[in-house]
Amino acid sequence: MEVEVGLVTETTYTNLRQSLASVLDRVANDREVVIVVRKGEKKVAMVPADELAGLMETAHLLRSPKNAQRLLTALQRAVGRKGRPEPLEKFRRELGLAARR
Repeated sequence: MEVEVGLVTETTYTNLRQSLASVLDRVANDREVVIVVRKGEKKVAMVPADELAGLMETAHLLRSPKNAQRLLTALQRAVGRKGRPEPLEKFRRELGLAARR
């Protein structure tokens, strides 16, 4: 039995076993998040691998309060279209990644 809860689908372990290939296709191709409910056990989430990698990277970048504030400030500027475009080469120089000649 599957139940859709917002953007997430919940299914039982038994149902998952019976339709594993189609559930994996939905997770991979439709970007669907599936929660597997197991009797007497903790729930398990299935998400596309690249989405998980993105979430983990975001968590890593936001771990430092200083970096989190810098990123959120930059996001607010970008959304509000405040600030001016900067050349990529400037950032490479600031980070010590300037192209060597």
